[in-house]
Amino acid sequence: MDSTKGLCYQTAMISTYCHQTNIFEYLVMPDDAERADGSHLLMNMLHSGKVFTVNSRRRNGLIIFKAYHAEFAGPGAAVGGDYDRDCRWALPIGNLSLLTPESHEDRRKAYLIRRQWIRLIRQITENPVPQQRVQKILDQFEQYNFPSEVVAQLPDEAFALLVGVLPQTVGIVRRLDDSEVDTK
Repeated sequence: MDSTKGLCYQTAMISTYCHQTNIFEYLVMPDDAERADGSHLLMNMLHSGKVFTVNSRRRNGLIIFKAYHAEFAGPGAAVGGDYDRDCRWALPIGNLSLLTPESHEDRRKAYLIRRQWIRLIRQITENPVPQQRVQKILDQFEQYNFPSEVVAQLPDEAFALLVGVLPQTVGIVRRLDDSEVDTK
């Protein structure tokens, strides 16, 4: 077989991934100084070593971005302390309210709730089909009673890092959902 002929049938793989792409720059728009200042304040709080609790009486939460993944801390969950020292960025969801636990027992409960949120996301990521993982996380966020317009504003990259898929997969699933709603 002619080696040059064999080359004609090789497929090329092209990736749009760039290791220098920075999700954190994407999440904070440079022309939105107020939002950037609030985000830096939030990061300072998370890196302070103090433990906070996401207010369980509000529809709010926090997506915490680590080096290679993201975690969701929903109502009642502990954030900050040693647990989030490796946090690179945080994205508040809803009208974020952080409280300081008043007792050791309150802190312990908040850590248990944080573990429950992590376990819930882990259950979603155990599904081997990426599109189903995306659909499940989108459904879960709506079940947390976040308004659909709040969920729609969250970037694809945030959901991608939560459930271990490419941001393009999130975009595809969202477009499919939008087209299904339009046809009904």
